[in-house]
Amino acid sequence: MRARAAAAARHWLWRLVLALTGGLTVEGALPRGGCVVVANHSSHADTAALLAALDTRHAPRVAAAADYWFAGGWRPAICRALAGAFPVRRTGGGSADMAAAVALLRAGRAVVVFPEGTRGRGTPARFHAGAFRLAAAAGVPVVPVGIAGTGALLPKHGRLHRRRVVVGIGALSKRTRTSRGPR
Repeated sequence: MRARAAAAARHWLWRLVLALTGGLTVEGALPRGGCVVVANHSSHADTAALLAALDTRHAPRVAAAADYWFAGGWRPAICRALAGAFPVRRTGGGSADMAAAVALLRAGRAVVVFPEGTRGRGTPARFHAGAFRLAAAAGVPVVPVGIAGTGALLPKHGRLHRRRVVVGIGALSKRTRTSRGPR
């Protein structure tokens, strides 16, 4: 129950932030039970958009780059509190880090993975197989999610701007298929 309460707090926090920075449109929903959510990744705002869009009954957890978010200082605490994140090594050991999430999936939770392994530049990069191996090990579906607008909301190495964000869960909608995002 504690995980759902924390997920609800994050959900409503990010909904409020996105409402104040241009709005959020969510299309589609997660299936019942545990699932691995795979999404495109162009901005640090992607995690906020996903946590605002995904339902709280799945109490989503987010795989985050250990070398960036968990390298020390204040980032690990902020990342755990505001994103419900867990560290995944990008160089050696990442498969074991992902395998630890099997229990979460079997408990009906959602695990968010950015299969590109880093923020992209507009077009999807080559996917790493960890998310798909994780789903197979837990016997849960992989749910594709398209995020549009976050690259303009919070560009890589840029400042926050007002932009509407669209999150398409499941089959990609017409609005999330474009690289420019919503108009």
